[in-house]
Amino acid sequence: MSTDPIPDTPATPTALDHTPPPAGPATSIKLLAEAAGTFLLVFGGIGAALFASDFGVGSNGSSLGIGFVGVALAFGLTVVAGAYAWGPISGGHFNPAVTLGLAAAGRFPWKDTIGYIVAQVVGGAIATSLIVLIGLFGPNGWLTAAQSGGFASNGFGDHSPGNFGIGGAITAEILFTGIFVLVILGVTHATRGTTLAGLVIGLTLTLIHLVSIPIDNTSVNPARSIATALYGGGDALAQLWVFIVFPIVGALLAGFAHRALFDGKSAG
Repeated sequence: MSTDPIPDTPATPTALDHTPPPAGPATSIKLLAEAAGTFLLVFGGIGAALFASDFGVGSNGSSLGIGFVGVALAFGLTVVAGAYAWGPISGGHFNPAVTLGLAAAGRFPWKDTIGYIVAQVVGGAIATSLIVLIGLFGPNGWLTAAQSGGFASNGFGDHSPGNFGIGGAITAEILFTGIFVLVILGVTHATRGTTLAGLVIGLTLTLIHLVSIPIDNTSVNPARSIATALYGGGDALAQLWVFIVFPIVGALLAGFAHRALFDGKSAG
């Protein structure tokens, strides 16, 4: 019989192993990431709309502005950048409707939604405040004209770029926010998702803007709508409720639907 000592064997984890998992980012860092991402989205998208969408014509008569296409791309590109820069920290919501839609789908804790939403609204408000600061040093009358024009706020009726009524705005916000959340839930799925999720989400937001800017200036994001309404005047504030309530309605419907249709037992 051998008298050699029995070699040590590595411990096998069991159900009784209470070793805590590696700690993720602190809540404060997650909230900072959400504020930063929403800041980037609003500053880039609204900045493009106010500074560059209609920049007059050149000496040959061609437009120097980026138009609806440029603004749509600006919103999409900011989401791509934010998703890859801060998404690994906070999940990269940058949108209260997305946060609530993810919670409805069982992908995000309901208890954490308020903190995320506050951070997003603050980030957006800082973005438009800095646009105002830049405007103070702009050409004479630029800031007054931007504010009297609604400051790129969302709107319906006389405040819709295409004169669409409130019914069109409500329908568009429910539909497009729902589509946006469904795409996000699909491309970020733990087993069916893609490493290109940030790019897909950004391109989807670009597409949504290309279609819906003429309808109501495209919200699908209450933080974006609040940020511009703060400086868009009384009419923008009076119509703001539509662009808070109905993006959230669309996101919640999409979240609950995705959970029932695609995340149930039959879907694996």
